[in-house]
This record gives sequence, C-alpha cells and structure tokens, in this order.
Amino acid sequence: MKIIDLSHEIHSSIPVYPGTKPPSFVQTNTIEQNGFAEMTFSMATHTATHMDAPAHILPGGKTLDRFDAAHFAGRAVIIEALHVPDGKITTRHLEPYESQLEQAGFAVIHTGWSRYWGEKRYFEGFPSLTPGAAEKLAGFRLQGVGIDAISVDPIDSYDLPVHHILLESGILIIENLAHLDAIRKEAVHFICLPLKIIGADGSPARAVAII
Repeated sequence: MKIIDLSHEIHSSIPVYPGTKPPSFVQTNTIEQNGFAEMTFSMATHTATHMDAPAHILPGGKTLDRFDAAHFAGRAVIIEALHVPDGKITTRHLEPYESQLEQAGFAVIHTGWSRYWGEKRYFEGFPSLTPGAAEKLAGFRLQGVGIDAISVDPIDSYDLPVHHILLESGILIIENLAHLDAIRKEAVHFICLPLKIIGADGSPARAVAII
C-alpha cells in the first residue's frame, strides 16, 4: 500500500485567496521555559488545502460537522485536464471518465496548476470548471469534487455559479490540492478529512490518495 499526500503545508506565508487574512502562529510555551511546547494559531476556514461545505455560500446550508465521517472517503476518479488553453474545464474533459464516475465518490481534477503554488501566477488564469461541467458532475452521485487550483470558479467570478451548482447538490468542494502528478492511476481511494468544527462553513483538510 502506498499513501500519497495531496495537501499543501500550512505556514504563515502560504498563498491565501485575495482578501483572506493569512494564518498566524505564536509559540506560547516552550520546552525550555515550560517543560512542553505549544503554539496557538489563527487561520481562515478556507486556508491551504481545504474543503467547502454548502454553508460556505448557501443560507442555512449544511456545515461540515453535520456530515458523517464516511462522507470524506471513497473511490476517486482522477480527471486529467492538463492542457486547457482557455482555462475552461468543460464537459468534453469529463466525457472519457463518465463510466468511472458512475461508480465513484469523488472527482479529482488534475490541472497541474499546483506547480505555481507560492507564485503570483497561481491566482491568474488558473483552470476552472464551466457551469456546464459542474452540472454534468452534479448528475453523478458524488460526495466531492477536488481541484489543484485556488477555486472551481474563475478568480473574477462574484456569483460563483460552479460553487452553487455543486454545493446545492450536496457535493463538497476540495480546493488547493497538491501532488496529483504523483498519482499514476485513473482511480484511487481518496480520503480528505476536515477538522470537526461545529458550524464549519469550511476547513483546512489533510487529503491523501491510497494506492
């Protein structure tokens, strides 16, 4: 068995969505002074590799703590979308995977964009789903849709149609995945566990693929 970590490290200078406060860490106790080490940290719920709940944009939407833990694991289909010149992931990119998606819990979209993590370019022109592609995915019985980019919607989108389509269908969204290029199979067992925070509209998460 091989486990591939699909998560970005969290530290005070990681990229965050424009307008989001970056995380902060304070060493509050040390082994030298207190006999034990402890720190406090503060970060937005949509920091680094993270999961969006319906409550992220839907009034009265379901929060992450209301999902059973089994909802965060399942068979994932790795959808290759490495060459998207106009940045739009359409139904055409999904069509080769339709039969596999029928049996899957997650659609994980590999765009290769995580190679720009830490650069200004990460926020510019990244591949995102079209509403049509989101509607197509919502037609499957998926638990979640993941992508190795900052958002499933374009950076200049204010109405967030893809978020609405997926979250209104009860499909969780995982953003800022990493290391998808290390997966050499079209289907893997996928686990993405958010923190169990009461009322969470989202949460940083540790995502892995099990080969």
